Order: sequence, then C-alpha cells, then structure tokens
Amino acid sequence: MTNTSWMQSADLAASRGALGAGLVVAAVVVVALLIGAFALGSRRVARSGIRRPRPEEQPRMPEGGPVREVREHREPDEVPRSDTRLTPHELNDHGNSGTRTGAPQQRPRWDEGSSGGFGSGGPGGR
Repeated sequence: MTNTSWMQSADLAASRGALGAGLVVAAVVVVALLIGAFALGSRRVARSGIRRPRPEEQPRMPEGGPVREVREHREPDEVPRSDTRLTPHELNDHGNSGTRTGAPQQRPRWDEGSSGGFGSGGPGGR
C-alpha cells in the first residue's frame, strides 16, 4: 500500500499557491485600470478647455471687512387664528415660517457654585 497523504497535501498547497498568484495578478490588473482611468480623465480635463481662475477673478473681501456671525435667539411668528383651515398662500410670506428676534438675548449661564448638570455629584443648588 502506498502512502499518498503527502501527495494530497502537496496538491492542496500547489492549488493555494495558484490561487494566491491569481489574486496578485487580479490586484495588479485593478491597479493598472485605476491608473489608466486617472490618466484618461486628466487628459480629458486638459483638452476640455476648463482653466483655473486668474487672480483677478478670485473672490474679494467686502469693503466693510469680513462679515461677522450674528448670534441671537429667534422666535417663530404666531399663526393667525381662524375658524377655517388656512392654506399656505393665506399666511404671511406665502407659507414660509417667519421669525422675529426673541426677548431674552443673553445666553443662560450656570449659577456660580452649582455643578452644572443633574446628578453629576457636585454640590448642586445653594
């Protein structure tokens, strides 16, 4: 009787090597396709006549300087009361929800000496 177990394991190892080599070849093909697509796209953009903007075409800062952020509390406008259902064209601003500046403009701050959070283990209220 012939011992063929080593032959079977050698065949299995050879098939794994072929699979590994096939994966490497497939990866090289994918990388080559990606590089080719990039080169083709770069040529197409270069031929299309799209150019970079010149320095005088770049955006400029406004005359009054940079625009600053405005922080304020806004409140929605009240919806008018009526006995019938209102449609959007019957509302102010044609259905867009209007807003107005809210009454308190100071942001709420934590009380001095409080922990700032419920259950945080601080001394809490005074």
